[in-house]
Amino acid sequence: MSIAEQNERLLVSFVDYLKVEKGLAKLSVEAYLRDLRQFGGFLAKRDLLHVRREDVKKFLDSLLSNEVDGRSVARKLSALRHFYRYLLLDRHIKEDPTLNVDTPKQWKVLPKALSRSEAEHVVRVERPVAEQKIALGIAARDRAMLEMMYAGGLRVSEIVNVNIEDLKLELGYAVVRGKADKDRVVPLGIPAQKALTRYLKEWRPVLAGNMNVAQLFIARGAKRLSRQRVWQVVQGAAQGTARHASPHMLRHSCATHMVENGADLRTVQTILGHADISTTQVYTHLALDRLKGVHKKFHPRGKKVVSG
Repeated sequence: MSIAEQNERLLVSFVDYLKVEKGLAKLSVEAYLRDLRQFGGFLAKRDLLHVRREDVKKFLDSLLSNEVDGRSVARKLSALRHFYRYLLLDRHIKEDPTLNVDTPKQWKVLPKALSRSEAEHVVRVERPVAEQKIALGIAARDRAMLEMMYAGGLRVSEIVNVNIEDLKLELGYAVVRGKADKDRVVPLGIPAQKALTRYLKEWRPVLAGNMNVAQLFIARGAKRLSRQRVWQVVQGAAQGTARHASPHMLRHSCATHMVENGADLRTVQTILGHADISTTQVYTHLALDRLKGVHKKFHPRGKKVVSG
């Protein structure tokens, strides 16, 4: 029996347990099954019976790092706890890997961010070896796209859905459609404005051909840019940094570098489009570190050790 078949058999058995012994409603059972299958996918074809506490923590950490709502993460943890308690009671396992795993409310996970030099490396797309117009156009598009993502902390879904009409280059900002179709204004720095101006004027027409499309960032032949392609662009641009970069890492780098430079959390919240300030508060310790550093440098008693 394959690992996938064994995992599925365990899930079917657990579903029967939820229906018969727990008497859960159909929708509740489906939610449990959906969460557990997501965990199984995270394990990448590994056996559900040989999960460690560290695997559970990494799974939940990955959800939080991708801004999954804390309540949703708590629900998934609850599903895992019920599943492994069932396996323990049924003597499929000897230890419960969900024991002593903190609930999301107790976590303060700082999303991974690039260093400033690494971020500079990522947005600095090199000129292609081939001098064909299409290759040059794609390179200019990628440079503009990466600059915009880093400048405004855009999500993948947001960058692929930005339209030309959303861009207000003369005013230095763009209107972005975020979660729940909420619009927000994101500022664009000078490098992003220059890269976007060059892309729009010189190279987007090359990629568009004779087609007229609304999307700002397009593939060859005016085709819509996919989320997967944006991931590939970021990962390719990060080569040479010794880091496995992602679009979300660029977003967190935007926030991290702003806080390190003194931005208040409310401003960062507005730029990132967080509905709740508590989501932005993962960056609090960066702000506190900077405050302590400034205090130590400038306060008369910051460095001195007072005797007596």
